[in-house]
Amino acid sequence: MEFKDYYAILGVEPSAGEAEIKSAYRRLARKYHPDVSKESDAEDKFKAVGEAYEALRDPHKRAAYDQLRARGYRPGQEFHPPPGGFDGAGYDFDEIFGDMGGRGGGAGGGFSDFFESLFARQRGGARPGAGPQPRGDTRARLAVPLEAVYRGDSVRITLNGRQLDVRVPKGIRAGQAIRLAGQGNGGGNLLLEIEYQAHPQFEVDGRNILYTLPLPVWQAALGTTASVPTLGGSVELKIPAGSDAGRKLRLRGRGLPGGMSSEQAGDQIVELEVQAPAPATEAQRQAYRDLAGAFGD
Repeated sequence: MEFKDYYAILGVEPSAGEAEIKSAYRRLARKYHPDVSKESDAEDKFKAVGEAYEALRDPHKRAAYDQLRARGYRPGQEFHPPPGGFDGAGYDFDEIFGDMGGRGGGAGGGFSDFFESLFARQRGGARPGAGPQPRGDTRARLAVPLEAVYRGDSVRITLNGRQLDVRVPKGIRAGQAIRLAGQGNGGGNLLLEIEYQAHPQFEVDGRNILYTLPLPVWQAALGTTASVPTLGGSVELKIPAGSDAGRKLRLRGRGLPGGMSSEQAGDQIVELEVQAPAPATEAQRQAYRDLAGAFGD
């Protein structure tokens, strides 16, 4: 398999902070989203960007990846995981657990063999050639798309060479676990701790979904109706006249479902990002001059 330079994929320096990495991911994910981009390889680039962000957004994964990268590997260079796993090669992967090869779609779905060779490990899991493992609960992390949590979809995981379809309970919270009886070491149980995959459009705050809506300045000033994506599909949102940048509008019930508890469904919070496009023509420049004159500047 080939070594991947996740910093180069996101177009950031290895010294980049969390905010810069997140900003680069969201910009590129929007650019290459298959529903938007017309480029022939947009889907591959979209997946690559999602994989890079999954590796770098988690401090433990990033630290372990940086240890590996510091050994001089370069993009495209042939890479072979050392025999017996990474513990014997001086890598600190003990507390890193990946998405177990989740195939649920969305950002980060369908990770490469390189990613899985680094991060798709189980706590207490067997390594090739390690022999029979004692019966008991096996714990691992499962990163799932927000869409799967919203709909209660099934995701396919690869575990020790086997493929399993795991149903994601609708509305399950990050940190809760799915129990698969008899699928752990020695016939014990497998406990999959849920984490949410990064999404190119949405963020999560409890059960609320956060979304930033870019809006031209004239639409914010005069009011409009905008199409807003949600986990359940696009909806029309009325933007009141005189809206300022940073104003937050609420789509009730459009967040994550209440799950198995008595919790209510969350809302989607839409924050307005008012933009003033740069003029590209003389007519547009004149429009800005007229605007300045009308407001007494």
